[in-house]
Amino acid sequence: MTQTLGNFLTGAKNKDFATKNGTRTHALLQHIVIDDNICQGDKDIIAVIKTKPELQPFFVAAARTEVPIAGKINGCFISRRIDRLLINHNTKTIDFIDYKTDINKTEFIEKYKKQLKEYSELLHSAYPGYEINGYILWLSDWKLEQMV
Repeated sequence: MTQTLGNFLTGAKNKDFATKNGTRTHALLQHIVIDDNICQGDKDIIAVIKTKPELQPFFVAAARTEVPIAGKINGCFISRRIDRLLINHNTKTIDFIDYKTDINKTEFIEKYKKQLKEYSELLHSAYPGYEINGYILWLSDWKLEQMV
């Protein structure tokens, strides 16, 4: 199928918009805290999160954002950054979220599953004996999907 220049430019423009919007939303999410009576960050995003009980545990004050993690997987050094991480030492569980802006959730799903599996493997190395749960937060519709 031949793509016209207009279609190509429209696609590039849409991708650029999605990238910029995703980067902006990602940055805003770093500063969200919803804990007891504390609400910090973008009020519109807080309003959305408050309507999603499954998201609220990830936005407490104890959650960490932009967490660097590194180690070896299959003999190769891997360095990654986890968007949001919550460690519970009492229950020995770690839950993490990676934000994705895609509208078409299936297009890159295998790539994303691999990415979250790497996060999980690196976390298992750093926290042996902990249960690791990894999720994608689809920012296009604010759905949380467990991947690991």
